[in-house]
Amino acid sequence: MMKRIGYRAAVARQAESLEAGVRAVAGALEALALADFSGKVIGFAGIGASYQAALAGATYLRASGTKAFAYSPTELYGRTGAAAEAFVALSASGQSREIADVMEEARAYPRLAICRGSDNPLTAITGAAIATASGADNGASSTGYTGTLLALGMLIDRIAGSKPPFAWKRLPPVAATVLDGIGIPAGQAARLLAGRTSIDIVGAGIGFANAGEAAILIREAVRIPASGWDTLNYLHGPMESQDPTTGLIVFGDGREVQIARDVAAFGCPSVLITHRTDIAPRDKLFVISIPTLGNAMADCILEIIALQAIVGEMQDEASLTDITFRYRQADTKLKPWSPTEL
Repeated sequence: MMKRIGYRAAVARQAESLEAGVRAVAGALEALALADFSGKVIGFAGIGASYQAALAGATYLRASGTKAFAYSPTELYGRTGAAAEAFVALSASGQSREIADVMEEARAYPRLAICRGSDNPLTAITGAAIATASGADNGASSTGYTGTLLALGMLIDRIAGSKPPFAWKRLPPVAATVLDGIGIPAGQAARLLAGRTSIDIVGAGIGFANAGEAAILIREAVRIPASGWDTLNYLHGPMESQDPTTGLIVFGDGREVQIARDVAAFGCPSVLITHRTDIAPRDKLFVISIPTLGNAMADCILEIIALQAIVGEMQDEASLTDITFRYRQADTKLKPWSPTEL
């Protein structure tokens, strides 16, 4: 059983969760035969936070030269055969009904599930699984999301034959460093974003996946309307709604920096999460610099951990600490909702 805990408590155990994950995923990969995924067009399927992870996985695999696409279940119903030649199904709980449905449809293709554990309906359907061992989490996914990203990074390195492979054991200590130093900056960022009518989040590549995940977290944990945007797409009109009543969070080191500066100059409170150390804060612009490990997926994990810490502070600012979902859906999971179990 995976325990449901408070949001802050879930974020606080990120380094511990990632350390367990590196060991668990490495062991799982040694036991898996992955030849059926080599040279294939791979579809990554997920819903909610897992769809954002699917976007990250597809982007990371394409960077190695392999064709890969991210799908939500509604794109795949009745169409799995036209979507990919092999599938990686993402569901932290392994209980998401929609992903189970489309993996049932894809029985003719190689399939692999990534979940917290291996005793769940999705792994029974796919017949092969990587258990992330991410452990206790909150309903607003913290360790579940980062554990999925970690497993994707390690799996894709294996499928793509990355040389030299990234040393994933470097990640947990750096995640611990980010958490140790994020407390005061996260509080300052949360106060800057307090009382926003809506918040946009912007990022490119794998950062776009994090932008969507950040939007989900802010909606779930702080109950503020939020939207994720691709960096260049954001320049083509969406940023026009920004004003002193709204907010912006940006992930990135390139064009994202100027977006954050421009929007702050409109009077819109903006937070930039970057690996650069040469960006000075300005009026309405708060900058959080975090370390880089030189690997896109690992850096993505560090970025979202910083964002998760900000969201925890935003919960407190809004007097919503450790809230649970108001709108519980009876038809999205293969088991009943539990207040104590994920």
